[in-house]
Amino acid sequence: MLGVLKLEIGSEELFGHQPLFEHVFNNAPIGIAIISLDYEWISVNPAVYRIFGLTPGELHAVAPKDFIHPDGDYEDNYLQLLLDGESHAFEIEKRHRNKKGEEIYASLHVSLVQAESPRKPLYFILQAVDVTKNKAAERRLQESIERYTSLKKYNHDMIISFGLDGRIINGNRMAEQVTGYEIQELIGGKISMLIGMENMNRILFNPLNYSIVEKEISFVRNKAGHEVEVLSTLAPIIIHNENVGFYLIAKDMTEQKKLIIEKEAAEKTNRAKSDFLAMMSHEIRTPMNGVIGITDLLLDSGLSTEQKEYAQLIKRSGETLLSIINDILDFSKIESGKEELVTSPFNIREALSDTLQVFIPKALDKNLEIQTSVDSEVPAVVTGDMLKIRQVLMNLLSNAVKFTPRGTISVLIERLSQDNGQLILAFSVRDTGVGIPEDKVSHLFEPFSQMNSFMSRTVEGTGLGLAICRRLVQLMGGEIWYEPSKDGTGAVFTFTLPFSSSNTQQMAAVEAKLAEEQRVVPGSLRIMIAEDNHVNQIVLRKMIERLGHQADVFCNGLEAVDAYEQHPYDIIFMDIQMPGLDGLEAAQRIRMETKWEHKPFIVAITAHAMKGDREKYLELGMDEYISKPVSKEAVSKVFDQYADRGTQAKQHIKLNVQEY
Repeated sequence: MLGVLKLEIGSEELFGHQPLFEHVFNNAPIGIAIISLDYEWISVNPAVYRIFGLTPGELHAVAPKDFIHPDGDYEDNYLQLLLDGESHAFEIEKRHRNKKGEEIYASLHVSLVQAESPRKPLYFILQAVDVTKNKAAERRLQESIERYTSLKKYNHDMIISFGLDGRIINGNRMAEQVTGYEIQELIGGKISMLIGMENMNRILFNPLNYSIVEKEISFVRNKAGHEVEVLSTLAPIIIHNENVGFYLIAKDMTEQKKLIIEKEAAEKTNRAKSDFLAMMSHEIRTPMNGVIGITDLLLDSGLSTEQKEYAQLIKRSGETLLSIINDILDFSKIESGKEELVTSPFNIREALSDTLQVFIPKALDKNLEIQTSVDSEVPAVVTGDMLKIRQVLMNLLSNAVKFTPRGTISVLIERLSQDNGQLILAFSVRDTGVGIPEDKVSHLFEPFSQMNSFMSRTVEGTGLGLAICRRLVQLMGGEIWYEPSKDGTGAVFTFTLPFSSSNTQQMAAVEAKLAEEQRVVPGSLRIMIAEDNHVNQIVLRKMIERLGHQADVFCNGLEAVDAYEQHPYDIIFMDIQMPGLDGLEAAQRIRMETKWEHKPFIVAITAHAMKGDREKYLELGMDEYISKPVSKEAVSKVFDQYADRGTQAKQHIKLNVQEY
């Protein structure tokens, strides 16, 4: 029976002192098991079950020879050696995993018990000692040694250990490189050969003040005779709470010193360059503004045709030069870190409108169409740096106009996300121009990078525009990138920017201010523009202003009808295709309005320019027809027609009076 030992085998001869043996067997802290010569369990004490976490049944299910050595094929040999008298005992280490999955290590000692006379084998005794804790401590010690060895061996700093007698104990591979000595040459030598006698004496005479001495060790003597500049640290070697020596840890500063000097020189040169560019740009920019301003005055001073041509040439050249100077100044400010963000609430649609106005004349000259699309989820007012956003848009639009000989330029603004008071907007500028060669794409945002080479380029510029865009966008916390157009023509530049959400009072104040600024002061003629496209609104309004008039602008037919019900208008420029209520139906409702005696002169504006379109719209009740793109001459002709109609009406009234 397995368990507590109860042997009644006439056993005085075999065991003797039965009660004493049973007490020791059952209460011993080490595991003891008696195994028969045919490898069966005879008796096992409680310590065996405790050490291995097994029940009697679980242990009984395992043959003793398998339990003794389950990881190899040598258990029979060991036991046989005992039976043959060639060995009196053997020890092995057993690794066992208990039911909890924990690893148990035990030292097993197996011996053979023999009868005295006649001498014959009786049984095996297995003794098991739990060495799990010792094994864990041994493993931690080994890991610590390996970590220390690896740290010392592969460290990029020189590490040398020396005792309180000043003699070197050991060193790492880096110590060989810095000192020029091999480790075997260093071991046993005095540390003073490397750091000097004075430093060594100060360390050894007062070991507690080592932290003061380490600051003085600024060099290590090399075997070749020269000194290596180092940054040193001293660390005491503590064994059993006693200081037995020091580690000298020294970083070779030779390369770092060179890099620091080179970095400082480069920074100094870069600052000088930026300061020079900024100064020269300002110095040139001031007189250039005068040149351009005086040229404007000359153009309005009644010059002859030839003189006017010369003055216009001076102005264009001056504007080109000023543009180049502005690019250089902007780039130098950003490079020198002088560019700062100035954030405030602003109307993003108004900012886009103001930006586009700069390029509309150039676009009209090239017969380009400019389109805009602003996501309805984009709020009217956002908080950000409006001037820098406009600068980025102007650079992108300038390139689009420059490299698009015909077709369309589109500006899109859409909301990507809005969370925790932060709004992310995406701005895209698309064109149908010449596009960008694939081999130039990787250099697009580099300073002074241009699509064409210097000798073969067909457009002016410094190549700084996109570099400035990237730095400004990054300064505002966004990203900018290029992607080819999906239809294979032109280019698309997109940048994203974060904005803080404005509070209600700020937004209301800005909206009120903008509404006040946009209020039209009535002129001699009351003019309405009904147009849903923002760019077309700007183009037409500017043309009307250049002809000496003001106009109220409305975005769809419903707004136009409502406005006419409030005030009579002399001339209405009516876009035909508008959301909600189209131009034709809006015109019919306005004609039906009986509140005002005077009926307006309604001009149909449409992109349809096929033969017969003019006649069709005149038959539908329009007074005049203009096809897009609208020209200044066409708008001027409308005013002439309206004036002629007014004259004819007055003459008709006069004739009627005379008849009476």
